[in-house]
Amino acid sequence: MPATEPARVPDFLYGTAWKEDRTPALTELALRSGFRGIDTANQRRHYFEEGVGQALATAYRAVQTKFTYEGGQDHRLPYDPAAPLSTQVAQSMASSLEHLGTDYVDSYVLHGPASGYGWTEHDAEVWAAMIKERDGGRTRLLGVSNVSIRHLHQMVASGAEPPAFVQNRCFARLGWDRDVRAFCRERKIVYQGFSLLTANLEVLHSRRVGEIAARLRATTPQVVFRFALAVGMLPLTGTSDAEHMKQDLASRHLSLSADDVSAIERLAG
Repeated sequence: MPATEPARVPDFLYGTAWKEDRTPALTELALRSGFRGIDTANQRRHYFEEGVGQALATAYRAVQTKFTYEGGQDHRLPYDPAAPLSTQVAQSMASSLEHLGTDYVDSYVLHGPASGYGWTEHDAEVWAAMIKERDGGRTRLLGVSNVSIRHLHQMVASGAEPPAFVQNRCFARLGWDRDVRAFCRERKIVYQGFSLLTANLEVLHSRRVGEIAARLRATTPQVVFRFALAVGMLPLTGTSDAEHMKQDLASRHLSLSADDVSAIERLAG
């Protein structure tokens, strides 16, 4: 598929973090189960990106990968740490394309800003380099992950091109990342939510979600994923269970009422 065609954004992503040697088999299983979007990163500490490439060798699907700063890596770096950040981005992208066996990826994400306190000159340099990768046809869309509302406001105030995606760990007790989601909605940025289950066990075990699940003859994870879709999120799941993969995808067909959605929103502590 040539990179000049319009980008197609799937409505559910399969996350490949922490799968190690099981990555090829689980990625292939996810594709067979119906996932059409795969999330990975060129960060050997948490991802086996080359294993994703092995699974993709027989079937093209939308792929999103990430650039990770040295502080988030282990000793298996995909770039020269002594090189300028812009060169590191280019080297990381070249390594990702080799791992994945392709000449472009659908989405390239900055895997967390350099500082937890704000958008820095390092982030600006990396972002400019990522735009260069996009303009060179090696990716179609750009995103940022693990960002606060402060990061996003500072990014936009700096005059930087806004991202197409924001990917965050989404906690119910923090309002389901309400401020960041509102920022994204106002600017037509796609919000990707991850750890929707593992970060929200209290929601899965809540009486209200249990009642909704019983009424719909669904599982509580399915209710959470359908809620995420209803409020405009693109959810990620990283399950390694084949039946759960099918259930997660089937959540798209559940019908939550406005009262259901509102009730789950209010579960935020």
